[in-house]
Amino acid sequence: MELGIGIGWRPEIAHEVEALAGIDWVEAVAENLCADHLPDSLVRLRERGVTVVPHGVALGLGGADRPDPGRLAALAARAELLGAPLVTEHIAFVRAGGPLTASPGLEAGHLLPVPRTWDALDVLCENVRIAQDSLPVPLALENIAALITWPDEELTEGQFLAELVERTGVRLLIDVANLHTNHVNLGQDPAKALDELPVEAIAYVHVAGGVEKNGVWHDTHAHPVTAPVLEVLAELRSRVEPPGVLLERDDAFPPARELAGELDAIRATLRKAAPPAGSQAPVESPTRTVTVPAAPAPAPSISAPSVSAPPTPAPSVSAQPAPAPSVSASSVSDAARDRTAVAQTALLSALVAGTPAPAGFDPARLRVQSRSLAAKRADVVAKVAPELPEILGDGYRAAFLAYAGGRPMSGGYRRDALDFAEHVLIAGGPADPVARRELTYWWRDRSGSRPPGRATRLIRAARAALVGR
Repeated sequence: MELGIGIGWRPEIAHEVEALAGIDWVEAVAENLCADHLPDSLVRLRERGVTVVPHGVALGLGGADRPDPGRLAALAARAELLGAPLVTEHIAFVRAGGPLTASPGLEAGHLLPVPRTWDALDVLCENVRIAQDSLPVPLALENIAALITWPDEELTEGQFLAELVERTGVRLLIDVANLHTNHVNLGQDPAKALDELPVEAIAYVHVAGGVEKNGVWHDTHAHPVTAPVLEVLAELRSRVEPPGVLLERDDAFPPARELAGELDAIRATLRKAAPPAGSQAPVESPTRTVTVPAAPAPAPSISAPSVSAPPTPAPSVSAQPAPAPSVSASSVSDAARDRTAVAQTALLSALVAGTPAPAGFDPARLRVQSRSLAAKRADVVAKVAPELPEILGDGYRAAFLAYAGGRPMSGGYRRDALDFAEHVLIAGGPADPVARRELTYWWRDRSGSRPPGRATRLIRAARAALVGR
């Protein structure tokens, strides 16, 4: 399906998106949509014939557990509500722990990279097939940006994606900003990745901005698209004409004219990079060998996952993954899930609970990733519970980062907001008695089994008015 040029729809820029000229389609974060009705802005866009694609962020298809049926049903419901031609998700894990490791469940609150190993590929492929069977429309998966890399990886990114497509038939959502991020942070060559991956499987492309700090590229989606990202887009366009290209922006939203300018830069890049008419040969995938994963090694203990030295340079484009001896699919799947669960739990625990870095990881880079996860939690909690930064004032962010340093998320961001408020109150804060009363009222009103009713809200408003006198 040809999508054309699109932009990520967000409530903060709904009016601007509706007013932009030349928008063929939009993408909306699936988890931010209600299952039974759409925002008026999306209704109006659909009435104009604008395609809306739901983009999921919480399935965690790269995790060791099989996909949650409830999350799959929710994503399917939003696809049907939107009349979407496809749905998209990420090649990532977002949670770990639980029954597979007999340990507490951990939530990352963000997308984390899966190891490019045969174990992780087996797990991902089975999870993708489960998702495909549960969704009413085709699924496309996005490559993610990373601050860290796994030791002892067995495939390059392009080879990993090619094998995924070969085994499952899933489509790809290629984020060129993420390819640039991995180039800066991990030394991975975007051109090599594009050469190796099956470009004919691309459903559409993401373009987004970021910023470099202290030699680390942060894929913020809150800064303008840079020239190096557009260069990666040009590299991709020189190989294939993508069915759709979309501009992502998630924060620090600029005026509409700046969004329009970024869209114009994307269009210009696509035009300039297109091969001359009649000169582009049919797209063919690089030669790939479908292999069977190696026989599993004994599962390591949770305190010492099987990871060690930093990764060696990626093999050349022509290099093929080494074939492995045949083993039964069921035994590979069960053992692969166990090993993947142990490794991902150890990594996520180091990132969000302060446990030691697993062997083979760079502790300094893990600290960068850990701070990034905590900062994201602080930002999202401030959005879902805006009263907290209002009550705590300038001290909100420092207090939240101190809280997040050793306290993993136990649920979603709303649960995180309640847990944070409870932590502050138990610790005797805030120091200002007025702020403490307000935080106490806020926590009591929201910590019950049901949201506060009309009478409770009126009482809360009256209390706020009295305190403000």
